[in-house]
Amino acid sequence: MLGSLNSSSSHDQEEEEAIDLQYQLMPRASPVASGGTTSGFTSSANHMRQLLITCAELISQSDFSAAHRLISVLSANSSPYGDSRERLVHQFVKALSLRLNPHGAAMTRVLMNIANPSAAVGGGGGGASSVTASAVNVGSLITRESEEEALQSCYLSLNQITPFIRFSHLTANQAILEAIEVGQQAIHIIDFDIVHGVQWPPLMQALAERSSNNIYPPPMLRITGTGHDLNILDRTGDRLLKFAQSLGLKFQFHPLLLPNNDASSLPSAITLLPDEALAVNCVLYLHRLLKNDSRDLRIFLHRIKALNPKVVTIAEREANHNHPFFLQRFLEALEHYAALFDSLEATLPPNSRERLAVEQIWFGKEIMDIVAAEGEERRERHERFESWEMILRSAGFTNVPLSPFALSQAKLLLRLHYPSEGYHLQILNNSFFLGWQNHALFSVSSWH
Repeated sequence: MLGSLNSSSSHDQEEEEAIDLQYQLMPRASPVASGGTTSGFTSSANHMRQLLITCAELISQSDFSAAHRLISVLSANSSPYGDSRERLVHQFVKALSLRLNPHGAAMTRVLMNIANPSAAVGGGGGGASSVTASAVNVGSLITRESEEEALQSCYLSLNQITPFIRFSHLTANQAILEAIEVGQQAIHIIDFDIVHGVQWPPLMQALAERSSNNIYPPPMLRITGTGHDLNILDRTGDRLLKFAQSLGLKFQFHPLLLPNNDASSLPSAITLLPDEALAVNCVLYLHRLLKNDSRDLRIFLHRIKALNPKVVTIAEREANHNHPFFLQRFLEALEHYAALFDSLEATLPPNSRERLAVEQIWFGKEIMDIVAAEGEERRERHERFESWEMILRSAGFTNVPLSPFALSQAKLLLRLHYPSEGYHLQILNNSFFLGWQNHALFSVSSWH
């Protein structure tokens, strides 16, 4: 439906197409799975995996000359265009190269590849060796704006070719819908890091349908969307407003800039109206507030708790990439992204440009952050569900079980749009976990 909206640019058209795809499965007002550990390294890939681990060990021991030599070997046997093993090794070698040479030509080449993955390396092996090359045309270095545009476009591809974000949105939407009583006339959703807002058209449709089936008029919906780019927020608000108007739904959008995810302005920056039911949505957001002492996260959660929301929905990676020691982070990341790359290998054709972009731009940027960055520079501080559970309970939140209907919707999403048998859905501790084969990768939970 959103595909019919007017758009001022092809970029907006791409965003609307993603929203239209998201709209196909909406939460309904009314009315089963295993997980595990090791990823799909074949016997022929075990050697490359061990070489990667050895290289990380050498770096952790400050044996940089030996690490450089090993990176040359790994580079000659990896490519962004090979099988999932080669592509995974390519991304980790780039990250290790960046860790060894964070300020030189490696950084220039990495940034260029983020903006234009198809220009990264030729189709054969040796892809990552160019990361450490010294001959780089500095004049072709990308701008911050073009990198941001590439990331935003890649997010839309990620939303379409993998089930993880759509699964998170769909499950969170159903939790919100069930937490808000029928007949509630004012609803306010605070969405932290709203990006393109593709989560909300299905919820709008569900609210409109629910009202058409009872005596109550459609509610007034307000969304406060946070981000760090006002232009993106404004475009998101405009698209959501057009969609709400097409449904006859009263709607307001409030952009809220939170540079560097600084939540110190909360709750004063958020206007709450009387008789408004509040929902807070944190999809792939909370891990960015984790620092070495978790102080920012705990302050954030206590401020959210003080707003007295009806429901807080949380989706996070099921991985521990917040370990203080580099080698432990590396090992955990290697297993996590191996499973992600295997899932893409099994569900997309070998020449998929969307997969190439998602692996090099989105996942590649995450891998570089986890492997190459240290201290305050690290942003991708993923934690496992048990850590989030402990932190949320200590802040006064109670886990709300996700419903059987939410489970049936998640299964329907996988069956209709991602029919590979490799995706596994699991219920643990009243929460949902989606993974590949026996490796849980994402969790979604609801809190009050």
